[in-house]
Amino acid sequence: MKALALILLAATTAAAQPIDSMIERELPSLIDTYKTLHTSPEVSMQEEKTSAMVATQLRALGYTVADHIGDYQQAGKTCYGVVAMMKNGDGPVVLVRTDMDALPVQEQTGLPYASRIANVMHACGHDIHMATLIGTATILAQIKDRWHGTVMLIGQPAEEVVQGAAAMMRDRLYERFARPTYAIAIHDNSSLPAGQIAYCPGFFMANTDAVNITIRGLGGHGARPELTKDPVVVAAEVVLALQTIVSRENSPLDPVVVTVGAIHGGTKRNIIPDEVSLLLTVRTFKPEVRKRVLASIERVPKGIALAAGIPDDRAPIVEINRAESADATYNDPALTERLARALKRDMGDRNVVQVDPLMVSEDFGRFGLDGKIPICMLNVGAVDPAKIASGARLPSLHSSEFAPVPDATIRGAVKAMTLSVLELLR
Repeated sequence: MKALALILLAATTAAAQPIDSMIERELPSLIDTYKTLHTSPEVSMQEEKTSAMVATQLRALGYTVADHIGDYQQAGKTCYGVVAMMKNGDGPVVLVRTDMDALPVQEQTGLPYASRIANVMHACGHDIHMATLIGTATILAQIKDRWHGTVMLIGQPAEEVVQGAAAMMRDRLYERFARPTYAIAIHDNSSLPAGQIAYCPGFFMANTDAVNITIRGLGGHGARPELTKDPVVVAAEVVLALQTIVSRENSPLDPVVVTVGAIHGGTKRNIIPDEVSLLLTVRTFKPEVRKRVLASIERVPKGIALAAGIPDDRAPIVEINRAESADATYNDPALTERLARALKRDMGDRNVVQVDPLMVSEDFGRFGLDGKIPICMLNVGAVDPAKIASGARLPSLHSSEFAPVPDATIRGAVKAMTLSVLELLR
């Protein structure tokens, strides 16, 4: 039995080594691709050149590629989704997704390959993800003797506004191409050492709901507040009261975030305005918690306005922007544990770690059809380990200073995704 174990271990090591060699051979090209993408980012719903670059590289690798996949159902909006297929005999269909859009952020990294587009930056690592997809596609095309089935590569636009996945599904993605047996993805992580892989069975990323609250008052002169119903004061009370939903209406064992990210109201210091608007992001995991929190957000502003003497016909308006809302990312536990075992076997326990759920959000979960298709999103560390050890401040995703370590991050991500596909199509 011991001899058999040694033989299996040797075979596993031998099988993994050529993949490492292939990744090293492709790495300079992948880093060039990453830097090109980083230099020329495009924001959500405008990924025309980015998607064309992804599609061109996948075609050159021998994949059957279709582009402009997706339907936003908005006049004048083109969806730049990319689908690349490679069938290699009978077997499962594995969907591998990358996102492609950048953020409206002015880059402050000082990198020689920093964004050349004013106020647009790949501050969330989607350029890393695209380079990873191309690297994974490259390796899989070279080792077709090791897998059987179909690889379905997705270049998804508009992830940052959580509309791209829904648009591609609306365009009959699975009916036109193939319904996947599994769907997997990887996202960079701004807290983990570059190249380290992280997994989380079950809830991994939160529901997100975009809520707009319009506080309506009765404006007037700033020197005569008694003749008005001041929406600024009401808005201030609402901002504070909303936090009691988290601290006093919700179990501390059920994570909830209610953040007021923007307040708009007023034009001049001595004018009490008629309206103030609040823009919220709300994060939850459980469906019942989500429903209860949103109901409380509907109730609290109206109660405060009533107490302030605002008439019923001027009661606050609470709206949920469904277009910017997305369900939680739920990693199928069996699939996630299966991939974690495979990755630990080939990458080592120290390089594959379990992490806690995150309150950030994604629309990758839409590819799972509400749990009908097992999905799993992994993370890859993107930070210089020495910087973590020093205790220095680590710029987060969406920061103007976020700068992943490209070589180690891409190397780890490509290996993890390649091994994951091989595990599912072996």
